[in-house]
Amino acid sequence: MKKAIFSLFLILATVSYLYGQTGTKLEIGQKAPAWVFTDADKKEFSMDSWPGKVLQINYVDPDESDLNDPFNDAIDKATDVDKRINKDFFKGFGIVDTKSTWKPNGLIRMIAGNKAKKYDTTILFDYDGVLQRDWGMPKDSYSVVIVDKNRVVRAVYKGLIPESEHEKIIQLIIELTKE
Repeated sequence: MKKAIFSLFLILATVSYLYGQTGTKLEIGQKAPAWVFTDADKKEFSMDSWPGKVLQINYVDPDESDLNDPFNDAIDKATDVDKRINKDFFKGFGIVDTKSTWKPNGLIRMIAGNKAKKYDTTILFDYDGVLQRDWGMPKDSYSVVIVDKNRVVRAVYKGLIPESEHEKIIQLIIELTKE
């Protein structure tokens, strides 16, 4: 009897874990479900805060905050130095997945503030794991989602973006900004 109860508990725990990890999966070609998050000053933002712009949305567990710095450096170079990505039609920003970390909110805001300064961008906070649930973003990870001006998902990258993909993503962004 104890074995059956333990097995049932184990199955339920596994199903709960898997459901929490996947939720609704964000698919390329679908319109991205809307959200509203605040920055460190409690100002609300949504995807509509940047009308007419292609968005690079970095969804980041603070424990993984440096994982895709080389990718973001390549995007910054293409935008600010080489001027290949037109800033009038592009916005990259971060959403901190605070639910996936043990770090206190004060430390998270400090880390986010440093990233915001480094990349001259906006950092928002997902305190309840909304994008884990509504977009199927993984916990304890670093995901990048590219949406076009109509908020249709054009690319989803989970985990480390290999250097071999950087130029491909830059070209996608350039093409989308011209649509």
